[in-house]
Amino acid sequence: MPSTARRLLGCLGLLLATSCSSAAPAPGSGGPSTSPPPATTPLTADAAAALTTQLTPDQLAGQRVIYSYQGLTPPEPLLTAVRAGRAAGVIFFRGNTTDPDRFRQAVAQLRQAQQESPVHLPLLLMTDQEGGLVRRLPGAPELSQKAVGLQPNPVTAAADAGARAAANLSSYGLNVNLAPVLDVSHQNGDFTDRTQRSYGRDPAAVARLGRAFITAQQQHQVAATAKHFPGLGTAAGDANTDTGPVTLPAPLSRLGRVDEAPYPAAIKAGVDLVMVSWAVYPALDPARPAGLSATVVQGELRGRLGFTGVTVTDALEAGALSGFGDVGARAVAAAGAGMDLLLCSAQDANQGADATAALSDALATGRLNRAEFSAAAARIAALRARLA
Repeated sequence: MPSTARRLLGCLGLLLATSCSSAAPAPGSGGPSTSPPPATTPLTADAAAALTTQLTPDQLAGQRVIYSYQGLTPPEPLLTAVRAGRAAGVIFFRGNTTDPDRFRQAVAQLRQAQQESPVHLPLLLMTDQEGGLVRRLPGAPELSQKAVGLQPNPVTAAADAGARAAANLSSYGLNVNLAPVLDVSHQNGDFTDRTQRSYGRDPAAVARLGRAFITAQQQHQVAATAKHFPGLGTAAGDANTDTGPVTLPAPLSRLGRVDEAPYPAAIKAGVDLVMVSWAVYPALDPARPAGLSATVVQGELRGRLGFTGVTVTDALEAGALSGFGDVGARAVAAAGAGMDLLLCSAQDANQGADATAALSDALATGRLNRAEFSAAAARIAALRARLA
């Protein structure tokens, strides 16, 4: 490793137990702190890549996994995984956030555990705060995305929603919002319309409003996530990938002209993450859900649209993946297709541990390509450093 990269890594305190003057407190030096982790300089591409060469297979695998847990207090196995450098972040649900004070304490516990980790990058602490019916935290943004699209000045309303979502998440110590939804609704009562999660039926309008939300939110240091690529707009009202397989036989012309149309604007706005759906799109890949398909992830999203940021799966425990093995097998399949972050959303920390173990084994046995695996971890590391 070049000496300049080694010095940068040391000063950032990413890998060494001892670092520069901003180093984290030593383990056991006190209870959870509510102060933020030490500030860092954004990682260069070379430094992020160098980071991955220093990690054990288990730690490298953990850099790809988002954990979840049940209740108000992070369980000890999750805190242990974080301290050991085997977790990229945590996703929170309403059951974790019902008591605001205890939720802030939980976030402080997780951040303290991360400061004790050999990988001194901030955890990705995330939730779904879309607005309207889909809010895991009380408060902003109150308007649903459908309501935003119906405002007299919808672009201003979308930007306001993005800024207020960022302020709300930041007040709890969170740094990633799994929003906005860029699905273009197809008709009244369809899956996204029924839950008021779509800005509307006009792909150009969805693109404008999504870009406004993303720009405003990310200006306030909360990463945005455009979802659910390549689009759930044609899903019927009862078609839910959380509960079972969904096939969307939209022709290629519809996918390119409508469903994928909002994504170039989001990518141009610098959206940090894109979530790929678990629906099957026969026009692109008739055999595999989008998030398990290299054709969709590598061919469409990265190749055709040029996205270079972090890809993130929807919940690995989704019913749509019932035919693809356990959570470990699904994590390996998603990583092999080109997904960066693997989202374990069953509110069971053991699922995250199982995914990490399966990824580590696949890496050690050569079922997953080491260079590609490290490149994904480096993209995630660069995002985490930028959010410090």
